[in-house]
Amino acid sequence: MAAPVDLELKKAFSELQVKMIDTQQKVKMADLQIDQLTRVQKHAKLTHAEIATLPDNTRLYEGVGRMFILQSKEEINNLLTDKQKTADEKIKELEQRKVYLERSVKEAEDNIREMLLSRRAH
Repeated sequence: MAAPVDLELKKAFSELQVKMIDTQQKVKMADLQIDQLTRVQKHAKLTHAEIATLPDNTRLYEGVGRMFILQSKEEINNLLTDKQKTADEKIKELEQRKVYLERSVKEAEDNIREMLLSRRAH
């Protein structure tokens, strides 16, 4: 009877290991995306602060691909504000996803612990 128990535990451990590796990769990817979005957010904030110091009649250009388009100061400010809001929303989504992933791994670990404890009790 010890062999089926060992096989069941081995299977549970291997599934946990696969889940842990997958989750760790997803968490690392989320961290990288958060870092990148934070840089985008910071860049937009700094650009917004620089533009605020310019007179209203200053000619401003928006970079689009390999060309530049003349835009008003208000339009540029709106674009930068939208960029910051979008980055903030995505960061919040990624943080929630990280929490979910970490919780699912913890639950899997707890399930295996319970399995081990129940096996020892018998």
